[in-house]
Amino acid sequence: MATDYYAVLGVRRDATQEEIKKAYRRLARELHPDVNPDPETQERFKEIGLAYEVLSDAQKRQVYDLGGDPTRASASPGGPGGFGAGFAFSDIMDAFFGGGASRGPRSRVRRGQDALIRVEIDLSEAAFGAQRDIQVDTAVVCPTCAGDGAAPGTSPVTCDMCRGRGEVSQVTRSFLGQVMTSRPCPQCQGYGTVVPTPCVECAGDGRVRTRRTLTVKIPPGVDNGTRIQLAGEGEVGPGAGPAGDLYIEIVEEPHPIFQRRGDDLHCTVTMPMTAASLGTKIPLETLDGSVDLDIRPGTQSGQAITLRARGIQHLRGTSRGDLVVHVEVQTPKNLDAEQEELMRKLARLRGEERPSGTFAPGKQGLFSRLKDAINNG
Repeated sequence: MATDYYAVLGVRRDATQEEIKKAYRRLARELHPDVNPDPETQERFKEIGLAYEVLSDAQKRQVYDLGGDPTRASASPGGPGGFGAGFAFSDIMDAFFGGGASRGPRSRVRRGQDALIRVEIDLSEAAFGAQRDIQVDTAVVCPTCAGDGAAPGTSPVTCDMCRGRGEVSQVTRSFLGQVMTSRPCPQCQGYGTVVPTPCVECAGDGRVRTRRTLTVKIPPGVDNGTRIQLAGEGEVGPGAGPAGDLYIEIVEEPHPIFQRRGDDLHCTVTMPMTAASLGTKIPLETLDGSVDLDIRPGTQSGQAITLRARGIQHLRGTSRGDLVVHVEVQTPKNLDAEQEELMRKLARLRGEERPSGTFAPGKQGLFSRLKDAINNG
């Protein structure tokens, strides 16, 4: 194997389960992200968690010691000799003829669940990034029993029903002869040990819930639904198992002026007909501060003015989207006598007293096209 899990935990290859558990707990307390938040230590913390997950499981440890892949220890062989996922020929032999191969007790140590937290940000934070302190309610290692689940001064003991095997066998007779079946021990639930005096603080689970504060860096360019993964910041697993991951889901609040489309921003500016005809400059508040929007003479309603690199920074790059300003020209209403006379004078000067208008050809429907095709045929 590429990684020596025994060396990772600092134990001998013939170490007992108790020695492996003590080594993991000692390292977990030293390398926990709450104590050492630097990235190198977090990688080391995940490494010891993976090593403990393998070496604390009897079946995975046996596969690892034989040079196999412990992550596939529970997979059934497919193809020739197999009967599909989860069902192999050896299982049939064990069921009908005893087999005698015990799968061993289950480990009390399991990986913790992942957690999801939604964080609301505004448009400016989405564009330039931000740093947020968030409150996380999650499971951590019980400080009283250090994840063992047993009250101080006590420890788990071997189950007297299954004698530590984690399973019990039963022999019944059928038309095929004697059939031996195995099932998890009902007294220890398949763990091979029982906790006679559970820890009063965690009720034997090895973990308690607490609230802690995390500082999250939000990169520029995030959008609604973007998830940021914080490895090892989720819930600690039962029995002080490796922690899961924490995911931060971004929820972007609507902006009163700008509408986001990808990494571009869009807004609409409304102006009177006179300003659009003569041209003007309009102050516009952008994410980068105030700018003068240049309205050229003769600007038409519906025209778009693009301000380059005034939008959102690309999530996986350094360039930015654009800010697109849509112009809406207002036609004056409720003119008084003097204003109406001025408008009529302007129409006379421009020769627009009786405009004929310009019409564009409309699109024909399906039946109109069929009718034309028949008539022309």
